[in-house]
Amino acid sequence: MAEQMGGDRVLILPEGASRLLGRDAQRTNIAVAYAIGNAVRTTLGPRGMDKMLVSEMGDIVITNDGATILEEMNVEHPAAKIMVEVAKTQDKEVGDGTTTAVMLGGELLKRAGDLLDQSIHASTIIRGYKKAAEYAEKILKETSYKVTLEDTETLEKIASISMGSKTVGFGKAKDVLGKLVVSAVRQVAEKKDGKVVVDDDFIKVEKKEGGDIGDTQLINGVLVDKEIVHPGMPKKVENAKIALIDSALEIEKTETDAKIEITSPEQLESFLKQEEKMLREMVDKVAASGANVLFCQKGIDDVAQHFLAKKGIVAVRRVKKSDMEKLAKATGASLATNLDDLSSKDLGYAGQVEERKIAGEQMVFVEKCKDPKSVTIFVRASTEHVVNEGERAIVDGIGAVSSAIEEGEYVAGGGSIEMQLATELRKYATEIGGREQLAIQVFADALEVVPRTLAESAGMDAIDTLVDLRTRHKRADGRDMGVDVYGSKVADMKRLGVIEPTKVKKQAIASASEAAAMLLRIDDMISAKSRGPAMPPGGAGGMGGDYE
Repeated sequence: MAEQMGGDRVLILPEGASRLLGRDAQRTNIAVAYAIGNAVRTTLGPRGMDKMLVSEMGDIVITNDGATILEEMNVEHPAAKIMVEVAKTQDKEVGDGTTTAVMLGGELLKRAGDLLDQSIHASTIIRGYKKAAEYAEKILKETSYKVTLEDTETLEKIASISMGSKTVGFGKAKDVLGKLVVSAVRQVAEKKDGKVVVDDDFIKVEKKEGGDIGDTQLINGVLVDKEIVHPGMPKKVENAKIALIDSALEIEKTETDAKIEITSPEQLESFLKQEEKMLREMVDKVAASGANVLFCQKGIDDVAQHFLAKKGIVAVRRVKKSDMEKLAKATGASLATNLDDLSSKDLGYAGQVEERKIAGEQMVFVEKCKDPKSVTIFVRASTEHVVNEGERAIVDGIGAVSSAIEEGEYVAGGGSIEMQLATELRKYATEIGGREQLAIQVFADALEVVPRTLAESAGMDAIDTLVDLRTRHKRADGRDMGVDVYGSKVADMKRLGVIEPTKVKKQAIASASEAAAMLLRIDDMISAKSRGPAMPPGGAGGMGGDYE
């Protein structure tokens, strides 16, 4: 890039660098963001389609989870990366609603492009979008229904609706999985300062192919994907007293190089006996605490294994740090960093610790714990792809139920809340006046992408459905009317039990509007070197198919 200055040509960027200015930069960003939204749009809802993603190595992922699709897509364009960030934020914050957030962001930008073509400044659109997002949050609060930790029936509906769009969520499976998810979340939920807090990290999701999705089970404890270290140890222990140790049961090497000179067999024997004695003392310390099960984060020497087996102590080594934390939460044990500090007070309790063979691999089940604050959902399914999708469905369900409990509110689903917000925003737009009202009106139009997509996936006429929904939502008793995809008709979603956490909708609208505002502010894109079709040196055209 070069600029003229006093007749001289001044080189600012290296040759080959590309730059997009003004409307060209805005058009490109809008086209890319809309293409990303369109890529995941068809996956929305229980009748949504799946995507098959094939990596360079030939690995296959089959899913309709928005965050997973965008993560595997390996996008290059900076605007596309911002849309991927929207999905990641949504997934991290609430664990569900990623497709809605990305789709809404793309739709907001596409409609902003129409306003830009009408010579409405980007700053005016951004102000209008900000007001619309704030008003939408207010309406969400007013139209939400209350839910508590004790309302298991409502929470189970939220979980099953969240998982209903996944392949494993068809039929009765989603109801069975929904019950497991709600039980798990309620078990780990804790009340702090009058609020219910759910730490999803303490719900471990373990998966193993084989069996059926109906074989998925909730373990009131922790499943450790390791085996018992010595064949002479018991494979099953009732009333287990569990010790958790963060130090190795082996003779550690010195930090600096050391040389030991042995000149006679007696010296060698003495050295080995001393080593054996040290290991025996370590095992004696474990036994003295009263523990009959030991989980070690580091290694256990073969000789130490032998002594542990002789004392009837079950041992598992090289357990992950995250699993050690979960074991501590589930059993009530304290993690000992030094064997000298280990005492009976540090031990945890589990009704049963057992090694079982699952799909050809040994796994240790720590279960029947007293009021565990860490549990495990063990996902089973016929093949690797199905079990992976089952895991994603469970994670979505956990996120949705946790969000509903923490926020204490839910709304009707099936596109009904989006239609209600659109109706209220159109009324609000007339009160605002000026050019900003046009931005608020297109924000309302963009929200209708959710019911429109659901209608299309159910084989309904999208225009007729939207017209019907608009009419019904103008009535006082029509706020819960949405798209019944199974019945292919407009129906009362709350009565059908199609409900979603308010927090999911709130986060989706906030993420989408902020991402749209960020991309609309950009009027200059400079690239140090050409990146091919993503940013052509001659500038970009309109909403063409080059960015699909």
